[in-house]
Amino acid sequence: MTIATFIPVTSKLDPKDAVYDHMILAGEGWLHDLLPGQVLRIVDMEGNQAVDTLFYSTEDPSDHYSAIRTITGQENLYLTAGSVLLAESGRGLLQITADTCGRHDTIGGACSAQSNTVRYSHDTLPMHNCRDTFMLMLSGRSEFTKRDLAPNVNFFMNVPVTPEGKLAFADGISGPGRYVELTSLASVTVLISNCPQLNNPCNAYNPTPARVLIWNKEGGDSHV
Repeated sequence: MTIATFIPVTSKLDPKDAVYDHMILAGEGWLHDLLPGQVLRIVDMEGNQAVDTLFYSTEDPSDHYSAIRTITGQENLYLTAGSVLLAESGRGLLQITADTCGRHDTIGGACSAQSNTVRYSHDTLPMHNCRDTFMLMLSGRSEFTKRDLAPNVNFFMNVPVTPEGKLAFADGISGPGRYVELTSLASVTVLISNCPQLNNPCNAYNPTPARVLIWNKEGGDSHV
């Protein structure tokens, strides 16, 4: 797998023209359906926040984002402008069309009560975590079960791979106001857990809000 040189790509979209604008507080979740052609921007409001995200085909929720297909398809462990996020079926779900952070993690996974105890200490077991947020958000949709949780994207999170093939959860490389923008290639359901992690140096041990904005496809309807 290659690690390319990352060049920020800015967007021409104006937040004033967005049809949807929402702030996700640290530790909170967000579940939303996108129409084909709609554009989703995720903003790291204060810098180095980890935004754990999953994507599903709205028409067939079992056909979710596939980290393996995406990594293999682009021959790169990290996501940035130009990356196409593929589903288990191989179909494209979204494409990153703007990115001012540089790269985003595909292999670090979501924190859970169990992983927190392994990674940090047993007394972290009752702490809120992304897996719990994912489950809480999916509980409101009858078409989803816990089996639909899959390896996720960690936007703005820095997880270098060592020469020995191990993961290092390092200081973030993002900053206040940096963003990633994704254009939906199909009807896509987006699930976000804005990470509450207090033990991870990726967010400087300080979980902060993330902002999501949506623009309609040019000439499209007003559904959000």
